[in-house]
Amino acid sequence: MKLTKEQIADYHRDGYLIIPDAFSREEVNSLRSEIDRLHHIEAKTIFRERDGAIRSIFLVHEKYSPVYSEPFRALTRSPRVLGPANQLLGDDKTYIMHTKINVKPGLEGTGWLWHQDHGYWVHDGYPEDDLLTAMVMLGDTEEIQGSLYIIPGSHKLGLQDHYFDDSKAAFQLPQRAVQVDRLKKVMKETAKPVPIVGKAGTLVLFHCLAIHGSGVNMSPDSRWQAYITYNRCANRPNDVPNPRGEFTRSLNWEPVPIESDEAILGASREVASAK
Repeated sequence: MKLTKEQIADYHRDGYLIIPDAFSREEVNSLRSEIDRLHHIEAKTIFRERDGAIRSIFLVHEKYSPVYSEPFRALTRSPRVLGPANQLLGDDKTYIMHTKINVKPGLEGTGWLWHQDHGYWVHDGYPEDDLLTAMVMLGDTEEIQGSLYIIPGSHKLGLQDHYFDDSKAAFQLPQRAVQVDRLKKVMKETAKPVPIVGKAGTLVLFHCLAIHGSGVNMSPDSRWQAYITYNRCANRPNDVPNPRGEFTRSLNWEPVPIESDEAILGASREVASAK
C-alpha cells in the first residue's frame, strides 16, 4: 500500500493518519486468536491489571521472545503497514523498535495519562525524535471503550516536560505524563483532542511526539489493539545509563524487509495446524 501525497500531508500536519479497512476481518480474527494463545503464557514481557487481566504484551515479533507470534511478525512486515511507515519516515531502511498488544477489558480496563511516546523514549538514547507507531484495531473501537485520543498538531510543539506517575496506574507499568499546567496551555492553543475510533482492521499511524491518552473502558466489550513502532536504522539509540529493557528498546537494528501481503493468514494456518 502506498500513501497519497494528501495522506502524507495530513500526517505531517496532524501528527497522525487513519486508514480504514486496511486489514480484513479474517486477518483480524487470526490475530485475535493469537492473543488468546499468548495470554496463558507467564513472561516478564506481559503486564497485567491488578486483577490479573492482560494489559500489555510486549515483544511478539522476535523469535527469541517467550511470547513470539508468527502472525504478528507477519503483520510487522506487511506492505500495508511497513510500506506507509517507510514513506512517512522517509527511509526504506527501518527496524522495529518494539511491538505490543494492548487490551482494555470491558468495564475494567484502565486509562493512559496524556503523554508523548518520546516522553519515555527520550531516556533511551535516540538521537532524533522522529519515530512512528502503527496501531491496528483488532476489534471495533468506540469512545466508550476508552479509545485513544490525539491532540492534532501537538507533534509540532516539540518534547514537553513529563513527570513520573505511579499513583494512577492500576497495573504493573508506571506512566510518564505531560505536566498538567503545560497540558492545559496546549489544549487551549490547539485543536480539540480527536477520538481514534473505527472498525476492526483500521490502521492508525502516529508520530512519537503526538500528545495522546485514553480513559477507562466504560463498556462491557474489551478494546483490542496492536502497536508496532518503527525507527530509521540511522537513528539507532546511543548508549545511555540504565536504559529500559530490550522488550521496549530493541537492539536488533537490522532493516526490516517488506514481505508477502498474504503472510498473516499463511502464518495463522501454520499455527493452527501445529496445535
